[in-house]
Amino acid sequence: MLRLLFLPFTPRFIALTLSVAGFVVCALATKGDLASAFFPAALACAALCALGGHDLLQREHAILRAYPISAHLRFLLENVRPELRQYFFEDNKDGRPFSRDKRAIVYQRAKMSIDKRPFGTEIDVYEEGFEWLRHSIAARPVSHEHFRTRVGGDCAQPYDISLLNISAMSFGALSRNAIRALNLGARKGAFAQDTGEGGFSPYHQEAGGDVIWQIASGYFGCRTREGAFDAEKFAEIATRDQIKMIEVKLSQGAKPGHGGVLPAAKVSEEIARIRGVPMGKDCISPAAHSAFSTPIELLQFLARLRALSGGKPVGFKLCLGQPWEFLAICKAMLETGLHPDFIVVDGKEGGTGSAPLEFMDHIGMPMRDGLAFAHHALIGVGLRDAIRIGAAGKIATGFDMARALALGADWCNSARGFMFALGCIQSLSCHTDRCPTGVATQDASRGRALVVSDKAERVRNFHHATLMALAELAAAAGLDHPSDFAPEHFCRRISPHEAATFAELYPAPAPGAFLRGEMDARFAAAWRSARADSFRPASLALA
Repeated sequence: MLRLLFLPFTPRFIALTLSVAGFVVCALATKGDLASAFFPAALACAALCALGGHDLLQREHAILRAYPISAHLRFLLENVRPELRQYFFEDNKDGRPFSRDKRAIVYQRAKMSIDKRPFGTEIDVYEEGFEWLRHSIAARPVSHEHFRTRVGGDCAQPYDISLLNISAMSFGALSRNAIRALNLGARKGAFAQDTGEGGFSPYHQEAGGDVIWQIASGYFGCRTREGAFDAEKFAEIATRDQIKMIEVKLSQGAKPGHGGVLPAAKVSEEIARIRGVPMGKDCISPAAHSAFSTPIELLQFLARLRALSGGKPVGFKLCLGQPWEFLAICKAMLETGLHPDFIVVDGKEGGTGSAPLEFMDHIGMPMRDGLAFAHHALIGVGLRDAIRIGAAGKIATGFDMARALALGADWCNSARGFMFALGCIQSLSCHTDRCPTGVATQDASRGRALVVSDKAERVRNFHHATLMALAELAAAAGLDHPSDFAPEHFCRRISPHEAATFAELYPAPAPGAFLRGEMDARFAAAWRSARADSFRPASLALA
């Protein structure tokens, strides 16, 4: 009994006790006079008492029942934890997903301000995993060429794509002003914007910048009422001059193998019209396509899209999973004589889309491993020269690009890099619709914070400055063009006293080696399991 009497004075309940005492004292001090200086204090104490009473009676949070009023401090600190970490405690090199240094270099280049660093690197260059570029004593003059590579050389309408482009981000995930600024920046800088799977919106069209139209399993913008692919709707959009390439998304780095749902409450009239879905119902993006189910059918679908688009380059994007599935596509290419014009390899470290933690952390192949695998597989089957490869996954600097080019990419895509150029501060609130900078939100009041004309210039600046950094790296390595980067140019520390080149870490097969039966352990088992007529391994496909 004595313990209960002293309970209000314990640290757990002292906040509520003081609030009650404060209300009583202030209420007596007012003497019924609403104009009294004590009246506001009485109201404040009354509000705290009501809050404490609610905390004691609610059943959802045990910590609030045990620590009325004071426990709200815990939830407040939890809400501002990302900001506290980012602004006060985060090291320049250790922030995640992007370090403060990586974010800062994008901001500086987007604003065309000084992007140099003083006093030497902060990286421990003897730590395992450190990577560097081998420079040349015979450095070359820096080229000011606007670096591009041709995609779809055999197509009626090939496209000379920039070595750096905006990766897939949909209207719906990004605000209308973000899409506008990205496309205007792309037009000014002569590079391309990938629409993401959300469709070719009016905001992609306003500025007239080059567009890569992504078609995913929901077929948004080219679907029947039942959700199947609609060839007529596809052709109507794909033949427009602004559309330069068609990309079929098989999977993405943020959540490979996972579909998506836009809840009915978020399907506005505008999004429903753009995506071709009904209002009042969940907008479903299935995990797998309905237009094809085998490697051969995939290639036939790509050939059909190429014809419907008037001969524009058509390819697919994926985050690699089971290696035999990619090799099954390679076998289907050999069997049918059909092949994509390009393949975009996304890494599991990619991720503007929100995703379940298990998928984000533990599913999918990292970009460098996936890129090297796809590059080597195409070499092994003798098709590398016919197919261009794009790379996406945490690419934000010239070094990121050079490393990807050395591992087999022909060009690079960046999503979060361009988000930073728009003003993203990595608040990690993309999935809440409360983006503080108006980038990843459908809240019009938040979206208006992003000024299109200003941010479009920053998008162009970031693109230009990053390509200039790439040009300087190529010159320092003694190369005339970034396409000359090779695995031998890069080293990775594998112990405090040992390093290996990428050529040693990612050895390439000889051209056409797989066709001659020259297999190594990395490919042999998967090659035996791969079948052109099924994505299932051979043992299961025969069952």
